[in-house]
Amino acid sequence: MLYRRAHVPGSTYFFTVNLVDRRRRLLVEYVDILRGVMRRVREGHPFAIDAIVILPDHLHALWTLPDGDVDYAGRWSLIKAGVSRRLPPGERINASRVAKRERGIWQRRYWEHLIRDDDDFARHVDYIHWNPCKHGHVSRPVEWPYSSFHRYVTDGILALDWGENEIVEGCYGERENL
Repeated sequence: MLYRRAHVPGSTYFFTVNLVDRRRRLLVEYVDILRGVMRRVREGHPFAIDAIVILPDHLHALWTLPDGDVDYAGRWSLIKAGVSRRLPPGERINASRVAKRERGIWQRRYWEHLIRDDDDFARHVDYIHWNPCKHGHVSRPVEWPYSSFHRYVTDGILALDWGENEIVEGCYGERENL
């Protein structure tokens, strides 16, 4: 099935990428592998990571692609495959994945959203940095180590206490627990 995706060369996109088994903590347990693979993919296929948060079972990222480039799908494919090759086996793999010689680590699909303007960008950055609090991993964004929040503080864009007295609204591609 062909999915309809936004393809605007050189644009900024928001992504949500999930593990198949949302109960696992692979992304934080193997965060150094994920970071290393992303670094290698960026060397061969450049893109800017404007904001990112890595949670135990999913991640959110804002990427800006180079002028004329729209191949975020190829980059995600390389990242998922690279991480999968480096993780120890042990996940449950269904017959469909076995037939395609896939690991059962990542959901095949991911959520992408084309950033429309500066306000849309700012809302998604806020959502990314608030996400560990939203999921109950920490009470303040500064407490979560796997986030570009710390870079934003170092660069003077956000205060160290950002988010302590506010709630960031929005869903942005996650399935809410009812």
